[in-house]
Amino acid sequence: MLSHHSAKLIKAFIESTSLKINVFLCLRSRLWHQLTVELLEFTLIPCFPSGDNLLQLYEHFISDFEHRINPLSLVEIILRVVRQMSDAQMALNLLEKTWEKVKGDDEAMILCRTAIAAIKIKIGDLQETKKIIEEVDEMLQKLPGVTSVHGRFYDTSSSYYQVVGDHAAYYREALRYLGCTELSDLSMGSQQQRAFTLGLAALLGEGIYNFGELLMHPILNSLRDTENQWLIDTLYAFNSGDVETFFCLKTYWGAQSDLANNEQRLKEKLQLLCLMEMVFTRPANHRQMTFQEVSHQAKVSVNEVEMLVMKALSAGLVKGSIDEVDHKVHMTWVQPRVMDLQQVSGMKERLEAWCADVKNISILVEDHAHEVLG
Repeated sequence: MLSHHSAKLIKAFIESTSLKINVFLCLRSRLWHQLTVELLEFTLIPCFPSGDNLLQLYEHFISDFEHRINPLSLVEIILRVVRQMSDAQMALNLLEKTWEKVKGDDEAMILCRTAIAAIKIKIGDLQETKKIIEEVDEMLQKLPGVTSVHGRFYDTSSSYYQVVGDHAAYYREALRYLGCTELSDLSMGSQQQRAFTLGLAALLGEGIYNFGELLMHPILNSLRDTENQWLIDTLYAFNSGDVETFFCLKTYWGAQSDLANNEQRLKEKLQLLCLMEMVFTRPANHRQMTFQEVSHQAKVSVNEVEMLVMKALSAGLVKGSIDEVDHKVHMTWVQPRVMDLQQVSGMKERLEAWCADVKNISILVEDHAHEVLG
């Protein structure tokens, strides 16, 4: 027997939606898909999700036939119910129970576990969050293609890594989130916040020497012509290994405590990027550089050049050899990177020069072919 309050909720449900057939007919005829679609729409209308209305609807109505609902849709509905709960433990209990019910559906399990991780981040249970993130990430790798749950998992995982201060992992997960999300779905404020934290993570993240993917992403446009334009300029300076420009911008990045406190680390990272850019911009047959050239470009003393090159070699950023006698380095390879437009333009020019060399050689061969063939 339905309570008076529950009966009012169901009546509101019937009157507020565009069900083409009576809800009770849906139940009687077992039209679970149609009913699920209407429930998903209904739980989004502004006038209904207030107080504990959704919780009441779930407990006194939906729970009776939840085993008939598509597991992923059920979790979507439960997430809306959970948002009305002020008690985190109650929300976790409901999600844990739901997780047990949807174990046969991978996407539903992933979404449910992701929601549990998000709540645990808020209550500070980071150790358990880490376990869930790692567990769900393994499950996610097995899904074919990109699904509706990918973006929400990456949003939660990036939040976790931001809280624990793992810049490199945050950078990776946040970029994955953006790869699964339409930029138009984010408010301008959210775009600016994400662009700013991504920029800081790129600079501070250990092992991040590839800025091209972020620099080419339209989310950075949210920072253009704002007080944080300096961050874009700093990222471009790092990407091109421009040590001089970086220190010209110190007035701005020096005001950020995270960057100011890691100035030495940033300088060392930038010098490695400078070496990479020197190798990248040179023709493949002209990658021999003197210690003096590296010293001038990377703003290090001549005595520190050998150590700089050794760091780059050990990190797998470049391949080559060091001639300690003649104070020269010979590079044969540089780690591939996502290029910005300026770097693409430079590569275009080198390809054109290479094509011209090939053409000249072919002409030379043609002109002297009779001498070879006799």
